[in-house]
Amino acid sequence: MHKLEISPDIIARVVARTGKVHPFDDLEPSRTALVVIDMQNYFMKPGYQGEVPLAREIVPAVNRLAAGLRERGGHVVWVKNATNDTMESWSVFNNDLMTPERRDERYRTMDMAHEGHQLWPLLDARPEDAQLVKKRFSAFIQGSSPVIEHLHARGIDTVLIAGTATNVCCESSARDAMMMNFRTVMVADALATYTDAEHNAALSAFYMLFGDVMNVDETLTALGEIPAAAKVA
Repeated sequence: MHKLEISPDIIARVVARTGKVHPFDDLEPSRTALVVIDMQNYFMKPGYQGEVPLAREIVPAVNRLAAGLRERGGHVVWVKNATNDTMESWSVFNNDLMTPERRDERYRTMDMAHEGHQLWPLLDARPEDAQLVKKRFSAFIQGSSPVIEHLHARGIDTVLIAGTATNVCCESSARDAMMMNFRTVMVADALATYTDAEHNAALSAFYMLFGDVMNVDETLTALGEIPAAAKVA
C-alpha cells in the first residue's frame, strides 16, 4: 500500500483557503456514494497488460469503506472500464498514444464480454450496489458513463473516489466530479497506482484545489456513527 505524503506547504495552502485541514470532514451518508473505479481483472489480475500490482493490496480497505458506508445508509457504485465501440471515437488515444500491439491487446481484453472486464473476485460487491460502465478515463466526463444521472436520481451530492489507477482514471473522475458540483473526496489508502511518487503527486494536485484527501478511517469518522438500527441488524 502507498505511503501518503502531502507537503506541509500544500496543507497550509488548503487551510488558508478553506479554514481547515479537511474541507469535507462532516459528511451526510444518505447523500454520499463510494465510486470505485476500475477494480476489474484487466487492472488487477497478474499477467494482464494493465496490471497495477498494488491495486490488489487495497482490496481490504475498499471493502471496509464500502461496508462502512452501507451501514450508515450510503450507496456504493462499482465503475468498470470498457473498450466497446471506442476504437474510432477515441482514436487519439488508441492510435497516437499506444503502439498498435498495445492498443489491440487493451481493446480485446477490456471488452465487456471478456474476463478482463469483470470485477476482481475478492471485492465485496453486493446486490444493492450499482455496477456501471465507462468508456473514458473519467466516469464523469460527457458520454463516458451514466454515473451523474445515477447519483442525481438518488439525491447524492458527495462522492468518495477509490480504486485504480490513482493518477489516471481515479484522478480524472475525481476532478470531473468536482467540476460537476459533487463534493469529492479521494480516499488515499483505498487508491493505488504504480509508484508512491505518482500516487502522491496526483493526490497533492487534487487536494490543492479540487477537493479533499482522507484515509478510510478519517472518511468513516466524517460519515458519523453507525445508526443503532444498523448495528442491531
